[in-house]
Amino acid sequence: MKKRTKIIILVAMVALLGVTGYLNIALNNRVVDASTQTGSNISYFDGYRGDRQTTRDQELLYYDAIIKSESSSADAIANAESKKLEIITQMESELVMEGLIKAKGFADVIVTNSASYINVIVKSAELTSSEVAQIVSVVQEQTGKSIDYIKIIPVE
Repeated sequence: MKKRTKIIILVAMVALLGVTGYLNIALNNRVVDASTQTGSNISYFDGYRGDRQTTRDQELLYYDAIIKSESSSADAIANAESKKLEIITQMESELVMEGLIKAKGFADVIVTNSASYINVIVKSAELTSSEVAQIVSVVQEQTGKSIDYIKIIPVE
């Protein structure tokens, strides 16, 4: 029975992954169609934030489905709850860093916090060494990571 339960969970996960992929493509096509119809120009930063939020929403739905499924094992539920908490913590951390960096006077910023690196994408043609130092200071205060793990990318 345990092997059958594992197979059912695996099939359910693959089906959910397929559905989220389809929804992602469908929603992205709608956004592209809407922007071309209205003539609006979505900035890199707005587009990235939208894509990031859509992906995270799909991941959270995926983990919720595992948590709510009666066929999920206790280990699968605990793992899904742990991953969901990691995503929420990451979202909060990125939001705080983005807000603090914007408070330093930058027009727009995106922070991605992965297991190995922290990427900071700043709306700017160029960054001075003092601006880089401000960004590094904020990131280090919030994460405790050394400068070797922080990537700062200026984007116009």
